[in-house]
Amino acid sequence: MIQATVAINPHATQPTSLVALTKSLWRNRQLIIQMTKREVLGRYKGSAMGLAWSFFSPVLMLVVYTFVFSEIFQSRWGGVGGDNSKTQFAMVLFVGMIVLNLFSEVINRAPGLILNNVNYVKKVVFPIEVLPIVIMGAAIFHSFISLGVLLAAFALFNEYLHWTVVLIPIVLLPIVILTLGLSWLLASLGVFLRDVGQTIGIITTVLMFLSPVFYPITAVPEKFRPFIMANPLTFIIEQAREVLIWGHLPNWMGLGIYTLLATVVAWAGFAWFQKTRKGFADVL
Repeated sequence: MIQATVAINPHATQPTSLVALTKSLWRNRQLIIQMTKREVLGRYKGSAMGLAWSFFSPVLMLVVYTFVFSEIFQSRWGGVGGDNSKTQFAMVLFVGMIVLNLFSEVINRAPGLILNNVNYVKKVVFPIEVLPIVIMGAAIFHSFISLGVLLAAFALFNEYLHWTVVLIPIVLLPIVILTLGLSWLLASLGVFLRDVGQTIGIITTVLMFLSPVFYPITAVPEKFRPFIMANPLTFIIEQAREVLIWGHLPNWMGLGIYTLLATVVAWAGFAWFQKTRKGFADVL
């Protein structure tokens, strides 16, 4: 049975600092690990293949992308040459989908987090601030399974891997921090504004097409590029491709600035969540 480790009064004022957040995550680390495992396994509960679906789903998608874009569309990515350029297009696209799915899976679920866990708010003492961490942990697990599939395919077609692939956790860290901050904000807003869930679904769909997932940034007309670059997914997608596909070092300064801004967003989202959580029980 999963139990919270600290008694929390749902109507009490909660600390909002990053120090308080860090202490909460450390204090409840075992709870987070247990719930993340349950979240991952629960997705495939009752299926014949179980957890194996987490591997076969990205394999199937990569095969579909490779067939559609290499055989039907005869697509090439700007600047890509060589015999493997057609299949490489699918892998370049797949990198974008991995980053997009990591972000959208968490963001789309965030507005319903509290609504779907009413018992944690009203009937038991529970550190509800860890709920976004749990769904993020499950999303990271599936993203790294997809990354494993991508790297296996890359090695199969190219017979090598760039050493820079080891840097991918550093590249993804800023988007993880940013997504958590937005998740705390949306989880709170979802309690008071029930339309948030529907709106977020539309926004993430728009972001998908306004991100360089299916096209290189160089294909965007110059006058529209500032709008694409303003998308928080664009920079991370481009940097992930640099280390995974092209074998280049990431833009360290850009990652540093992004991480700093993401940390501010994360703190603001957490602070909002902590300030408003005392009203959850009354609304629910």
